Amino acid sequence: MQLTLHADYSLRVLLYLAENPERAVSAQEISNAYGISRNHLVRVVQTLHAQGFVRVSAGRNGGARLARPPAEINLGQVVRRTEPNFRIVECFDLVTNTCPIEPVCKLKDVLQEALESFFRVLERHTLADLTRMPRGGGRLSDLLHIQ
Repeated sequence: MQLTLHADYSLRVLLYLAENPERAVSAQEISNAYGISRNHLVRVVQTLHAQGFVRVSAGRNGGARLARPPAEINLGQVVRRTEPNFRIVECFDLVTNTCPIEPVCKLKDVLQEALESFFRVLERHTLADLTRMPRGGGRLSDLLHIQ
């Protein structure tokens, strides 16, 4: 299973904003830090805003900020709200399913259980957990040159 770039970038944007709690951050700044298309990030920020994860302000000093503290942003909720499709096999979509063995196949049940396990792990963590987790001794803000 692989998340779409939209969900991946959503998590990256939230991480960046968590490292910049005192100011609004532009999509261009995030784009430069990650080497990601600014236009794509604008759509990601719009989704995060619509889902209540970020606040957006316009103007010269505008940009995005977290809408609530990192400890209140659950990773499972973020992924569920930014990933458009969790139909990891054809039979997960009742409308388009054409698999002839679906009525007796046990694979669907196993994959559904695996997907639920994936979400259980994500739901145990918040954005704050990610900013506190040491990995390789460095900090995200150092790596992305965040002042």
